[in-house]
Amino acid sequence: MKFTAQQIAEILNGEIVGNAEVEVNSLAKIEEGKKGDLCFLANEKYTPYIYTTKASIIIVNTSFISDTEITSTLIKVEDAYSSFSQLLELYNKMQFNEVGISKKADIDENCSIGDAVFVGAFTSICEGVTIGNNVKIHPNCYIGKNVTIGDNSIIYPNVSIYHNCKIGGNNIIHSGVVIGSDGFGFAPNAENNYDKISQIGNVIIGDDVEIGANTTIDRATMGSTKIGKGVKLDNLIQIAHNVEVGDHTVIAAQAGIAGSSKIGKNCMIGGQTAVSGHLTIADEVKIAGQSGIASSIKQVGKIVQGPMAFDIKDFQRSYIIFKKLPDLYRTVNTIKKQING
Repeated sequence: MKFTAQQIAEILNGEIVGNAEVEVNSLAKIEEGKKGDLCFLANEKYTPYIYTTKASIIIVNTSFISDTEITSTLIKVEDAYSSFSQLLELYNKMQFNEVGISKKADIDENCSIGDAVFVGAFTSICEGVTIGNNVKIHPNCYIGKNVTIGDNSIIYPNVSIYHNCKIGGNNIIHSGVVIGSDGFGFAPNAENNYDKISQIGNVIIGDDVEIGANTTIDRATMGSTKIGKGVKLDNLIQIAHNVEVGDHTVIAAQAGIAGSSKIGKNCMIGGQTAVSGHLTIADEVKIAGQSGIASSIKQVGKIVQGPMAFDIKDFQRSYIIFKKLPDLYRTVNTIKKQING
């Protein structure tokens, strides 16, 4: 599909410098741009490429002033990076704007399916499922009994959503995600073995959530595991039973949140971080990657780091000392020898 500079400028509310009728049909990096490509310039580091690129249209900040003639058509906007991201999202939606239900899909007759829905081959949708308008469910997915999926959500291949879970609108769920699997609940018995504790709750996910590939979110033992509005989860994350993640919190890859912990709103959690069970993390807390959280963080906006995480500045000062320990050890031994002379 082709777009003119005029059409793009109208979408972005931008100002055109050059030929308003020039057309593009693909997106590219500015250093690799060719005729028919749309690029952007937001980082000054890449400014030299604007004079050599063959791209047809380039999105730039309103503050950009050229040093010499530019052959490409420019669209000036307040924030080039944000505007290009907006176009990427639009482009992505157009790429996957399929409608229709595959004949190879298995859909129970007692389901409610909205308008403009796509269901791919070999996807199984069980009894009592409710699917909103414009939902896209790709091949090889499993949607369990009584699941609800809100409008405009995209579910990529090989996703499993267990029974009774509720998925909000405008969600993006990537391949390999499992939502509603049993929480890790076992009780020791008299024979020194473990009896399984049935997990009878569900998972509730708010609107505008994105869940990365191969992330798992366990159902609650009772009640609900809750993921708030606007939460962004990276790939390979484990969210345990009865966890609550507050609105607009972001969690990087390979993090693990143990059972019944409550994460506040607008938090940032680095990759490979481990949060112990039954803890409370306040709003706006930032946790550096590879940290271990063994106690609650009650101060709003606290920044922590470390294997047994504490205040990040204290940790960094301690780390400087830690690196000097061999020298300190040698100095202490030298002093001891002199004293014992």
